[in-house]
Formats: sequence, structure tokens, C-alpha cells
Amino acid sequence: MRTRFHLYCPDVEFSPMTPCPDTDHYRELFLKDVPLMDMRAPVEFNKGAFPCSENIPLLDDKQREAVGTCYKKKGQDAAIELGWQLATPDIREQRIRAWQHFIQRHPQGYLYCFRGGLRSRLSQQLVTEAGTPYPLIKGGYKAMRRFLIDELEQNCESMPLTLVSGRTGSGKTLVIHELVHALDLEGLANHRGSAFGRQLQPQPSQIDFENSLSIAVMKQLDKHSQPVFAEDEGRMIGGVNLPMSFINRMQQAPLAVLETPIAERIDIVLADYITGAYPQYTAQFGEEEGAQKFSEQILGNLSRIRKRLGGVRFTQLHGQFSDALGQLINHNNADGFRPGIQLLLTDYYDPMYDYQQGKRDGRVVFRGNRVAFIEWAKTWTQEVHSMV
Repeated sequence: MRTRFHLYCPDVEFSPMTPCPDTDHYRELFLKDVPLMDMRAPVEFNKGAFPCSENIPLLDDKQREAVGTCYKKKGQDAAIELGWQLATPDIREQRIRAWQHFIQRHPQGYLYCFRGGLRSRLSQQLVTEAGTPYPLIKGGYKAMRRFLIDELEQNCESMPLTLVSGRTGSGKTLVIHELVHALDLEGLANHRGSAFGRQLQPQPSQIDFENSLSIAVMKQLDKHSQPVFAEDEGRMIGGVNLPMSFINRMQQAPLAVLETPIAERIDIVLADYITGAYPQYTAQFGEEEGAQKFSEQILGNLSRIRKRLGGVRFTQLHGQFSDALGQLINHNNADGFRPGIQLLLTDYYDPMYDYQQGKRDGRVVFRGNRVAFIEWAKTWTQEVHSMV
């Protein structure tokens, strides 16, 4: 079956003899989620990559280090010769087989290395000689990374951003998911943004987060000129930092405040942090180990805010959560968490939010519940769009 390209050569039908040309059209690559084959070593890939990339390296970490040292001491020719020595026929065959599998799955993709130089061209040569030519990205990872940094800075200067604000548990993330023109910052960061916000799977690296954020903003602005909604966050979401360009834009953005009754907020927190999270632990680790790890996670999160809670409140909450964990694990009943959640909301999170929000009341353009919020967002979108 022949597959038609849609990116840069729309009139060329794919076959092993007619690949797309090499490209430096970075915007189209990211907007269209084009599959990317990353030829860098795993240590480079783990430091930073792109959402649609897959690491199938030319050299492993030790080989890359050896070739890099040789390049510095003896020059490019000697480094190339060492690379061929390290890449024995068996290793080359394994690499080519892995690359061809990727090409078969993603005939519309591209390959790249760090600078679009030696490694990507050698890899391209090998797959071409094997009968499956594949285009590369000019400038490689370094140029694409630079493009995303510059693009985010430029987009943040003009992005019509509106922040979804509200007390903890008010359902801000639920609203973000209902809005068409919205950035899910916590989704990109894989963290809920509070002391209890750590997810089972690790957060992305700082570079991965920045790359994903830049692409998400680019996609939003490519679709429309209407306001983009994002949750009101601090400078950090878990262990990753929002870029300064985005923080500066947030500090100027209007605020839409979501107001939710305390009973509903308790339900939302319970669903997000307890009944929705606990099954993930038991599914991954098994019943006994999953229960233990989940308990350690909840009580460990509580311990991290011990100083701010004060000794009396911490002891009270620790006892409530410990008992509630026992009820959850032994009787599949999560209601025991409700008193502790309410205490955390009213005595810890709400005072902090109210203090900070009091400094920004002049930027508030809406207050209301979730239903009213969604209806208002449509009007706000129309009003802003009519002014563009």
C-alpha cells in the first residue's frame, strides 16, 4: 500500500525511492505532530526531546562518549573511523532493522541528531543503502529547540491569555478540559500543582516541559485568535518551572474566578487525589505493595507541609488520614478522608489563596460557578474575538 505525504511534498506518493526532501520547516513539523526519529544517544534524549520523537540512537552512551573524545583529540576523520569500528556488522544490522521498523510505521516522518550533522547523515546513508531512504531535519535538535524557545517568547507577548482562578478543589482543571481554547498546564507538567499533586508517573524534564508548552501554545494560536484559557498557577508546577515569558504573560492576564461550594470541592479533591489515584497504585504494584506505596505517598505529602500546618493541625490530620487509609484499603471506603480534606481546604489552602487573590482583585473579569463559567467563556470569547 502506498501512502501519500501531506506535509511538504503533497503531490509525491511515498515509495522507498521517493522520500520527502530534508527539511527545516520546524513549525509544520510540530503543528502536524510529525513522527521524529531521534538518533542521539539515550543520555541526550533523556535530558530533552520532543513529544512526537522516539529515540533509536546511532550510538549508545559509551560509544558516543568515545567518539566525542576522539573527535576533540584527533578530528572528524578519526572519529568517523572509530564510529565504524564500534558499529560492528551485527550492531549495524540491529540499528538498521530498528530504523526500518520505525520508517515502516511512520513513512511520513523524519530523522535528526543533535545538529543535523554527522550522526543523522550517517544514519540516513545506512537506511538509504538498505533500500529505505528517509529525510532528515536540517539543524537537528539544537535548531528545533532554539525555534521553540524563540516561538514561545514571541507568542507570549501577544497571546490573549485568560487565567482560570479559584480555590483549591473548585474544579479548575475540569473547566479547562471543557473549554475548547485552553492550555492544560498541569497535564503538560504531569502534576496537579499542590503539595499533594504528585502523579504516579514521573514529571517530564524541564526541557521536555518547555518544548511541550511551546508546541501547545503554538497550536492554540494557529487555530484561532480567540482568548486562550489556562489554569492560574504559581511559578512552579511540582518540580518544573514555567518559563519567564509565560509567567510575565500570566501576571498581566485577566482572571476568571471559579466559585464552588465546599461540599462539591471536597468531592472533587476526593475523586482527584484519593479514589482516582488509589486504583492506579494497586494496578501497577499489586494490592499489598500498591496500598503501602499509596499510604506512604499521602502521609509523605502531608509531612511536607508540616511546618505550615503547625504541630496540632498536623497531628490531627495525620491521625485522620491514617485512619482513612485503613478504611480505604480494608473496606474500600474513602469517606474517612472527607473531614481531613475539609480541614486542609478551609484552614490551610483557602487562607493562602484568599490572601494572594486579594492583591489581584482588579484583574477579575468574572466570578461564578462552573455552569455559569462555561457560558460566560463563550461570551468572553466572542467579545474578545470581535475586538481582534
